[in-house]
Amino acid sequence: MKPYKKQVGGDHYLKMKIQPSEFINRNKLQFAEGNAIKYICRHASKGEVQDLEKAKHYIDMIIERDYSHKDLAKPLPAGFTIKPTLLGGK
Repeated sequence: MKPYKKQVGGDHYLKMKIQPSEFINRNKLQFAEGNAIKYICRHASKGEVQDLEKAKHYIDMIIERDYSHKDLAKPLPAGFTIKPTLLGGK
């Protein structure tokens, strides 16, 4: 666990009860999921809105990777949208 007791470049993760990288690694999450979590966790102390936009970008990647082949005709939960470009549209 020693690698999680230090941070190279800043201290925004060290201030957290558990570093996002430890959570991501211990749960064996894939790259896109891990990056979405990382950017969500750090937005308030580092990248602000840009970090949240980055998280959304990775979530869009996950949707395309895992759900683009499924029938998306059924309605999404309130507040959720899928950009037509993710479905091959313009």
